[in-house]
Amino acid sequence: MTYAIIKTGGRQYRVAEGDTVDVDLLDVEPGKTATFEVLMHIDGGKISDGGKVTAEVVEQRKDKKVIAFKYRRRKGYHRTVGHRRKLTRLKIKTITGASKSKK
Repeated sequence: MTYAIIKTGGRQYRVAEGDTVDVDLLDVEPGKTATFEVLMHIDGGKISDGGKVTAEVVEQRKDKKVIAFKYRRRKGYHRTVGHRRKLTRLKIKTITGASKSKK
């Protein structure tokens, strides 16, 4: 199985060709392509550094709402705050590994 580890938005993702991944908001319009540097490429038993991942931007969307409820007992204090994280949905097209490999 061939897959790669990419980093975007401060997070690392394991991706394979044909996967659909939600990442933090990217400034790329739907229908366009985005390219990512590969931290590690695994092809069967071979591990290599570097390479490229090409992905098509499917849509820009919002995640489910996350509610944070602050409460202090016996004090009459409660606050409700929430947010919806903005996401970009990517469809992984190609994974190109580097030529050098590790043991």
